[in-house]
Amino acid sequence: MILVTGGTGLVGAHLLLHLLENGAQTVRSIHRNPKNRIKTKLLFELYEKSELFAKIEWFSADILDIPSLEIAFQNVDYVYHCAAFISFNPDDEDKLRKVNIEGTANIINFCIDKKVKKLCHVSSIAALGDLVQNESKRVNNTITEETEWNPEYSHSDYAISKYGAEMEVWRGFQEGLPVIIVNPGVIFGPGFWNQGSGVIFSTVKKGFPFYTNGTSAYVSVLDVVTIMHQLMHSDCNGERFIVISENYTYKDIISTIAKKIGIKPPTIKAKPWLLNLAWRLDWLSSKVFRTKRKLSKHSILSLQSTDLFSNEKIKKQLGYSFRDIDNYLNELVVFYNKIQ
Repeated sequence: MILVTGGTGLVGAHLLLHLLENGAQTVRSIHRNPKNRIKTKLLFELYEKSELFAKIEWFSADILDIPSLEIAFQNVDYVYHCAAFISFNPDDEDKLRKVNIEGTANIINFCIDKKVKKLCHVSSIAALGDLVQNESKRVNNTITEETEWNPEYSHSDYAISKYGAEMEVWRGFQEGLPVIIVNPGVIFGPGFWNQGSGVIFSTVKKGFPFYTNGTSAYVSVLDVVTIMHQLMHSDCNGERFIVISENYTYKDIISTIAKKIGIKPPTIKAKPWLLNLAWRLDWLSSKVFRTKRKLSKHSILSLQSTDLFSNEKIKKQLGYSFRDIDNYLNELVVFYNKIQ
């Protein structure tokens, strides 16, 4: 029996589809609200695989609720832990730590107790190490799996929560649980346009005029779930892998999407002083009007970061060839236009 947490999210839903397409006979997924299953059902319909959706064994459970997990873990052999809370709002610090760290600790404890054969944990490039901040001491600007996390560096609450979750996974490994960690970049995929990377499309559609020359790493959700599946069927144990296709500047990725959906690309470079003003005004607005934060100091820093990420380890391990992001965006635009 395979258990997937987070089966109603972008990665989890695609993973369920991938597992069933590749011969998995018994796949179980947990959800907190039965209504959330409709998102996964619609994704299966989008790929014209509705008949496979009926094969999923759904359990009502929460990674923070021990009794419900006790039931969900019955007869489970393999676990893909995709469930997580994603937010860059500083007001969500407590929820981030509780869901991502405490929730992962619960999953690890059950894996150990139920003698699960192997766990694959979905982390993030946000949980990777930090390059030397002093530019005069910087050897290069490429982050690998071996780059050390610097606790004195200023990290977002989300990054801290994902790093803390990884520490729980390594604890499980030390206690004898076979584990694999994947660290994806920004994950592109269809079906979840109101969350995660899907929001980029709607933002660009509205005609976003600003850009920065900061960089980030991007990957297709199809590559992420394929690599997860292959690693679980490999002899790899106690390893982490950066899962990204390419590094892009924010200007290039936004301009590429804008051109593909027929919108004018951004033309105004957001300078540091403007960005710093923006997050402070956003903070003030949230206090005065009690609105949800859209920007933070850490998100502004990330928009200016020029660090790159290496995918050499996973390519060598599996001999894997990633999908070209530019070509994959063409496919996504087709899906996106269907809902317009």
